[in-house]
Amino acid sequence: MSRYAHPAGPRHADVLPEENPPSPPHDLTEIDPRVWPTTARRVNGELTVGGIGVTDLAVEHGTALYVLDEEDFRSRARDYRNAFSDNDADVYYAGKALLTKAVARWVHEEGLKLDVCSGGELAVALAAGFPPEHIGMHGNNKSETELARAVEVGVGRIIVDSFDEIERLERLAAERDRVPDVLVRVTTGVEAHTHEFVATAHDDQKFGFALSTGAADEAVRRVLAAEHINLVGLHSHIGSQIFDTAGFEVAARRVTEFLTRLHSDLGVFLPELDLGGGLGIAYVPDDDPLEPKTIAESLLTIVRRECVAHGLPMPRIAVEPGRAIAGPCGITLYRVGTIKDVEGIRTYVSVDGGMSDNIRTALYGSEYTCVLASRESGAHPMLSRLVGKHCESGDIIVHDLYLPADLRPGDLVAVAATGAYCHSMASNYNHLPRPAVIAVREGESRTLVRRETEEDLLRLDVG
Repeated sequence: MSRYAHPAGPRHADVLPEENPPSPPHDLTEIDPRVWPTTARRVNGELTVGGIGVTDLAVEHGTALYVLDEEDFRSRARDYRNAFSDNDADVYYAGKALLTKAVARWVHEEGLKLDVCSGGELAVALAAGFPPEHIGMHGNNKSETELARAVEVGVGRIIVDSFDEIERLERLAAERDRVPDVLVRVTTGVEAHTHEFVATAHDDQKFGFALSTGAADEAVRRVLAAEHINLVGLHSHIGSQIFDTAGFEVAARRVTEFLTRLHSDLGVFLPELDLGGGLGIAYVPDDDPLEPKTIAESLLTIVRRECVAHGLPMPRIAVEPGRAIAGPCGITLYRVGTIKDVEGIRTYVSVDGGMSDNIRTALYGSEYTCVLASRESGAHPMLSRLVGKHCESGDIIVHDLYLPADLRPGDLVAVAATGAYCHSMASNYNHLPRPAVIAVREGESRTLVRRETEEDLLRLDVG
């Protein structure tokens, strides 16, 4: 018997097939608090979230279904706000992880700022009433339309990412007689221990200006020479789903050395330093993420130490958690359709979703935790692979898991930690309508994004 393991997080994604399957858990019904939303419980064998059973949620809202524990999201946002506000630092929620109008309002109500990286994300934020002065705008290829709107609505800061953008932004701001605040995004050459597709600080990639080549120095000079752009700081982001602060320490040291060089060579001190986001969450029980307070203390100590060593005043620090806030609050609920045993290997459990609502397994080799959600079972564990309904052999949601051997069509299964980068990366592959997004809290559910219909798909097909 063999299986293919696809680790996520700090482990490498490119691994050889293992000789033996994973060991079955002692309890197939366990709801590990490290992985599941804070309100997740078993009540008479059924999974409940926010005080509502998944069977009722499936009946009311259908499946596949994204379920967000609103209180979990808010409590994690508060944890980050408190951890960093105690140190006079800013927290920008990274909207790319999950952004709806309701989510934007949660972020604002919990005292966080917001990071967007497209005109569409900016439009959602503005439609939700998010204060534009508390928005930061990212993107390696911002269009003229996106930059113009950011300038016109008064976005708080724009993170410039190329020489073309500096020229473009200066012209657009001059035409509108505005002077937007900007940060220059620098790449520090740090190799974060994560999947290569989400490592963003090594030199050979599309983001930012490399410190090693002098491009970052030239970008700062060009921004300082522009009359309608106000340079306020630097931005650095080393990757995603990272479980320690070692990479941040190296990045902070290199950025601080750059700040020192700018001070000595150009006579300028930049008052803001954004260290980005990227800290990981627990997708499986073995994952061990850091607490916000620990993260804040570590990052701020690193920067403070480097500034003292270089004789610089302490800049105002910002961070951009996204996954760390949205990821653990979400689950995806599926209904089992077919069960196919491949004798001597494993059992394939097919559900009414797949790579169109969760592309991360196919894209990054991500791992997830999944349980039978609609009832209890005392059956022995069955080595399974949770797969979708798409016409792709790579349409896999969970590569290897144990489900009860009495699993049957019609059962509901739930996948944990899907609040980040599932809805936001969803597609209509095979013309599947995208699932609804609902929020649960204190025994009530409400729809945040309605389920797409075939009429929605056909409405855009004007040929």
